[in-house]
Amino acid sequence: MHSDIHSGANSQREFAAIDLGSNSFHMIVARIVNGSIQVLSRLKRRVRLADGLDENRILNQAAIQRGVDCLALFADRLQGFAPENVKVVGTYTLRRALNNQEFLDQAKKVFPYDIQIISGQDEARLIYSGVSHTQPEKGRKFVVDIGGGSTEMTIGDEFQPLRAESRHMGCVSFAKRFFPQGELTRERFQAAYQLAMEKIEDLEADYRALGWQHVLGSSGTIKTVSKVLIANGYRDGVINEKRLQAIIHNCLKFNSLHDIQLKGLLEERADVLMPGLAILLALFHTFKIESMRYSDGALREGVMYGLEKAFQVDDIRQRTAESLALQFNLDRAQAYRVEQTALRLFDQVQLWKNRRQIPELREMLKWASVLHEIGIVINHNNINKHSAYMIANSTLAGFDAEQQNLLATLMRYHLKGFKRSDIRSTNRYQYRDIMTLLRLFRLAVLLNRSRQATHSSQNLALEITSDYWQLQFDEDFLTQNPLIYADLQEEQKVLNAIGFDLQAV
Repeated sequence: MHSDIHSGANSQREFAAIDLGSNSFHMIVARIVNGSIQVLSRLKRRVRLADGLDENRILNQAAIQRGVDCLALFADRLQGFAPENVKVVGTYTLRRALNNQEFLDQAKKVFPYDIQIISGQDEARLIYSGVSHTQPEKGRKFVVDIGGGSTEMTIGDEFQPLRAESRHMGCVSFAKRFFPQGELTRERFQAAYQLAMEKIEDLEADYRALGWQHVLGSSGTIKTVSKVLIANGYRDGVINEKRLQAIIHNCLKFNSLHDIQLKGLLEERADVLMPGLAILLALFHTFKIESMRYSDGALREGVMYGLEKAFQVDDIRQRTAESLALQFNLDRAQAYRVEQTALRLFDQVQLWKNRRQIPELREMLKWASVLHEIGIVINHNNINKHSAYMIANSTLAGFDAEQQNLLATLMRYHLKGFKRSDIRSTNRYQYRDIMTLLRLFRLAVLLNRSRQATHSSQNLALEITSDYWQLQFDEDFLTQNPLIYADLQEEQKVLNAIGFDLQAV
């Protein structure tokens, strides 16, 4: 954690990002704290703007009024905000409406901030930015967003979009076109799917030639599908074609979009789920997507990060960790000592269950070391419980839910005794790997308890045979450091009680 903190770290500036979507209007109010964005509030209203767009691309007055009423509500929340700290973007429906000026004129009477109607490509780029600034995946990403009126598809490296496209197909516009009055049949679903295939077939060759390592989906339809999967026992929420087909099969048992009931499906999303699924299935087939993960970063996050150039950093986790370190005044020298010891021990371990995860496990151990004393702001007593609670309940940009849960587990049990049953495998991480990380982390904290850099052993070696671990130090190190020796003996008792063996020589 020896990198520079962003300049102006202690200044706080509140700002807002608003996304006027075809289905919903969203607003995020946030502030910059220590170089990182801290969301203060989110406001979402279902406006269904696309419902009011007719075949001649005229937006009717009822839809305009719904939008204006929502903006009046947003304006109340934004009282006192300077214009340069509020960014508002209008998307597909406002792009398409030939009379969008009428909407802008009526909005101006109740909403004193500029509204920028952006192109489909700009929308795709902003969505990509929102995802890449909030998700942990590194390398080349394929980001998909199925909105109310359009679908955006972007491939990029890190923060840089390489190809961004938008197509006129969305869950609200497809609901109107293919499922009038909500009528649901397999033939209607097939017709919607077929048109979606036709609208994106020209992108297949170029996109597949660019390739990608990760596929991430944002916004309503993909969020809904992920939630339904989690509610039905797929705890990772990962979307693949087999799971997608199962949801479609269950939805087709109903005769109307309005009647669809699935565990995990919000009533307000039921009537746009099937049109969204038709588009999602077409994306999976056209681009031969194997699996997709939901990202809670989207257009408004992209707008938000665009307001502050200081966020164009290579390592989102570094920014998150530095922000927390500043916010809670962590002892950086101690964090660095624990981190160095932990990584030194980690690099000597060979017995990983999931070898492909070794770089990720190493990263998690690093961030646990950096942040493990965060709970001291509550109380030094039971710091492990306080740290775990804070990490589990914070917004950690750059860490997904499973990674956040792993960090909280490491912090919760890095001190005092614990039972084997306290540690559970997850969808992503194997039990043995979590236990190995935890034992390494406990040792790293223990060996630095004196908080003095001079007490480190130059030749710290770790030999592992199954559950038997042997730590080797410099000659006479343990006799010269009786407190460390006493702590190691205590650790031996804790581990012996749950069937592990530790020797120190």
